[in-house]
Amino acid sequence: MPGPYREPDASWAVDLVRSFPLAVLMTNGSNNDVPFATHLPLILDPETTEHTPADLTGTTLLGHMNRANPHWPSLQDGMRVLAVFTGAHAYVSPTVYAKTPAAPTWNFTSVHVHGVLSRLDAEAAAERTLGVVQSTVRAFETRFGDNWDMSGSVDYFRQIVSAVGAFRIEVDRVDSMFKLSQEQNPETSDRVRRAFAQSACTRHRDVAELMSRLPQAVGAEESTGA
Repeated sequence: MPGPYREPDASWAVDLVRSFPLAVLMTNGSNNDVPFATHLPLILDPETTEHTPADLTGTTLLGHMNRANPHWPSLQDGMRVLAVFTGAHAYVSPTVYAKTPAAPTWNFTSVHVHGVLSRLDAEAAAERTLGVVQSTVRAFETRFGDNWDMSGSVDYFRQIVSAVGAFRIEVDRVDSMFKLSQEQNPETSDRVRRAFAQSACTRHRDVAELMSRLPQAVGAEESTGA
């Protein structure tokens, strides 16, 4: 990726994965199939969270999908996969630049996680699959929900877990992109940040907040596109 768009700190990638856990899991199809892509939630394995490297390399992601999804039978132990996480993003109109000529672009944040997948596919894995589901509920209720107590629904989970396919991804490479107007000169970049901060759109304000956390930009050539 272009150097200016690398995250200022590796923790930005970890924060994005935790804050925007709905990823796109992508795998190659067979010789006669197109690649598969499925939107699904992924979480960091809570058993290894305390030792999570800042850049995510060496961590484990946990996920699950419906076994009726045609993507599931295509998954094989040891296959390489790509999980794409998309964070805050917003269109940048040239009107905020207050100069001509100018060109529009799109500010965005994303993390591409590469790794090796293994399925929890055996009948004996039912309890482990249930564990993945429960860990996912805990992670999301803590961060996004109201700390719902799932204890009254565990028996129901056990009834439906046979239809769930769970898996692990051992992460060995992470590519992050935080395109936040770093290519602009500081005055123009600040115009974009202020315009987003005043927007009624939450997504634009999220981008502005990230822009405010960037190190002070040094004058750079203006980009003509994303």
